[in-house]
Amino acid sequence: MTCGDERYEDENSDVLLNPLVIIEVLSASTEAYDRGLKFFHYQLIPSLQEYLLVAQDYCRVEKYQRQADKQWVYSECHDMQDVVEISTLQCRVTVADIYRRVL
Repeated sequence: MTCGDERYEDENSDVLLNPLVIIEVLSASTEAYDRGLKFFHYQLIPSLQEYLLVAQDYCRVEKYQRQADKQWVYSECHDMQDVVEISTLQCRVTVADIYRRVL
């Protein structure tokens, strides 16, 4: 889902310029970058409202949500019965559903 019409960086349509939500599945080789410099750059995208990080090897879903004052609020879920709410998409999903057939 995007903010308005989808806008892409170029004709390849592989870099969306106006996302509302970004979900990253972490790996050992990219986790530090995803949490650090990549998130720094993502915060510069005006349309972005939520950034989720999903651990690949254990049960943990982290969410950063942009507030009206442009601050980011952090929350995390690490129990299979927890519910992850993606407010921007009006979506709720259990951690168990995220990790179905994975863990």
